[in-house]
Amino acid sequence: MKNHHIKRLFSAIFMLVLLAACTENIDTSARYVFQTKTITEYLEEKDYYSEYVRLLGEMKLSNYSETTLKQLLSARGHYTVFAPTNDAIQLYLDSLFRKGIISEASWEGFKEQSTLDSIRRVIVFNSILDSGDQPAYDISDFPENEHEFSLANMNNRKLRIFYGQLDLDSISIDGVATISKKNRGIVLSNGYVHQVEGVVAPSDARLGDFMRMWAKQTTSGYTVMSKLLLACGMEDTLNAYRDEQWEFLYQTSQVKDLPNHTSVGQKGTIPRHRYYGFTLFAETDRFWEETLGKSVEEITVDDVCNYLRESGLFDYIPGTLYDEDYENQMNVLNQFVTYHLLPQRIGREKLVIHYNELGYNYTSSKGPSIPIMDYYQTMGLPRLIKTYESAESHGIYLNRFPRLRNGRGQYGPAKLNINDYHESGEFPRLKGSCTTPNETEGIRVLTSSEAGTDPTSVANAVVYPLEQLLVCTENVSNQMGSERIRIDAGCMLPELMNNDIRAQRAYYPYGATNVRAIPTNYPYLDGVQIREGTQFYYLQGYMVNYHNLQADEYNIIGRYDFTMRLPPVPRAGQYEIRFGVATGSRVRSMAQVYFGTSPDRMPAAGIPMDLRVGGKEKRMEDITMPSDVGWEEDTDDDEYNDRVTKAMRAKGFMKAPNSWTNGTGGSTPVRTFHYMTRRILLSTYLQPYQNYYIRFQSVLDAEAKEFYMDYFEFVPKEVYDNPEEPEDIW
Repeated sequence: MKNHHIKRLFSAIFMLVLLAACTENIDTSARYVFQTKTITEYLEEKDYYSEYVRLLGEMKLSNYSETTLKQLLSARGHYTVFAPTNDAIQLYLDSLFRKGIISEASWEGFKEQSTLDSIRRVIVFNSILDSGDQPAYDISDFPENEHEFSLANMNNRKLRIFYGQLDLDSISIDGVATISKKNRGIVLSNGYVHQVEGVVAPSDARLGDFMRMWAKQTTSGYTVMSKLLLACGMEDTLNAYRDEQWEFLYQTSQVKDLPNHTSVGQKGTIPRHRYYGFTLFAETDRFWEETLGKSVEEITVDDVCNYLRESGLFDYIPGTLYDEDYENQMNVLNQFVTYHLLPQRIGREKLVIHYNELGYNYTSSKGPSIPIMDYYQTMGLPRLIKTYESAESHGIYLNRFPRLRNGRGQYGPAKLNINDYHESGEFPRLKGSCTTPNETEGIRVLTSSEAGTDPTSVANAVVYPLEQLLVCTENVSNQMGSERIRIDAGCMLPELMNNDIRAQRAYYPYGATNVRAIPTNYPYLDGVQIREGTQFYYLQGYMVNYHNLQADEYNIIGRYDFTMRLPPVPRAGQYEIRFGVATGSRVRSMAQVYFGTSPDRMPAAGIPMDLRVGGKEKRMEDITMPSDVGWEEDTDDDEYNDRVTKAMRAKGFMKAPNSWTNGTGGSTPVRTFHYMTRRILLSTYLQPYQNYYIRFQSVLDAEAKEFYMDYFEFVPKEVYDNPEEPEDIW
């Protein structure tokens, strides 16, 4: 990660510019007098940008605005412009002519006005990033190879950066529009201009469209996977792009922002769009050719089905079918294919979300520290896939299960006495069927450059190449079912990632809490049922030293009542379900918890959970009183610490984990704060491939009380009740 935040801050001071939002009326009053030109002025001076300048003057911000893009780029703001030259635009017109879209390679070749308007929009709206009140992007601020800009362009598309494999100074946008080495990083009063030698024009095709195309193109690298997806009837599903009903309601102001958050004091802004998205992990054609001993042209769906059947990797799953009904989720091919798909579009930089883990600093170039993992529910049969990255992994992996130096077992005080939570270099023995003898080491997520696959940007998805077989084997299920599964609540809500809400830090200033909201009167979150009287807020504390996992939280306010679908467990067994709680606020509430397999009929799970009670205090609006939870600071005496843990567990409490701090770059683990605790909601026997639901209902007659939600833990009995190796503090 580059030291881009510090550089942006200096850039902001240097340019001394203020925010110019994309609104109908550009505020041109009270400007500073600059010696540096605006972006528009700079472009107008260069004859080789004349076509681009003309298009900027013809395109309005929206159907509801009279302001043109040219006017926008003459106002204050922080804009990053990938400006195509006249030659670049001509090359684009040449390509449209070759494809038969226009009758000649000029602006006179457009027969339909709608096509002309669409192409003009492609050229200008894809070329501009509006950073709001954050500095624009200089070259030094660009993301790593094949990572996306955290900011979407004005066409609501995320652009990826590609660096040359031999010439690292060669940079392109989406692997197509090469940035000039001479005219790049032009600093102007309201942003940066980077000349591009091709039009930035991401494809509008969706994942289902690409599957249809790639199935016929043996050069894509994804021919076999595309055939498998089509055989499972996934094309229409994977072409989903946007909820047009929400679009209509938002544009016609029939859905509203929520009122000011009770303690933060900012209104909860609802999302402008409701996009759908997907992540596909796909074995490359090269893998299949080596595995099946055939050329990609010869490999059929039957070949793969026979291979999967003969492997025996799915025999452990009760009810697995080996027929030709590939659309049935119990069919072996369907099980295989859907385990490669997530119902949320996750850019490479967010496959594992780093922010405030111990030893990591988001604002510096320092790499990963302790292992960080996220868990996502796949499509099809309910299962989990684990994304993972650490200092020792040297990349992002799927389903990696290293032994960690966690102060327990062979790393406990009686033996090696190492408790830094880094990888040990060892991996546990296999537990059941597996794909390779070293399956516990996981599968590395490659870049398209490494794999030689098609790098084209997909409108509603991200595709990652794999060169190992990805299967939820018996071993994977057993390994995952033998560890503590900690899931940020955001992982459970795909809409937050699909709509650029979760872990979005580019739009917001340092030291300010970002408050977003989910409407009550529309099913925006597919896995959450929000009932009347519930105000659902999402808070992101970027550089505010939030104590939360990944520095975000959910505040549900009012006489709330909502039900969430929980992620599945990897194997059958007795599990504790835990819930992270912070009692730092004086306006927390109490909630009755319900749990079951039906979202409409669930029994109560114990007595109401009082979120005002911390490890040492019960905090109410004007009263603070001692609690009897039994929280005590950790000491050097492990036996004493374990006795404290046992006493707290008897009352349904645990200390917070040791693995993250009270802010990025911090050194104080949240475990040391008595107001950060975990609640043991219930202990019950759970089955795999089963959806479970949890309901939280306020028991206080109050409009302004907050229900706090950060993360869940699903912990098997062999972890929380292991007499030989007690659960670690991490």
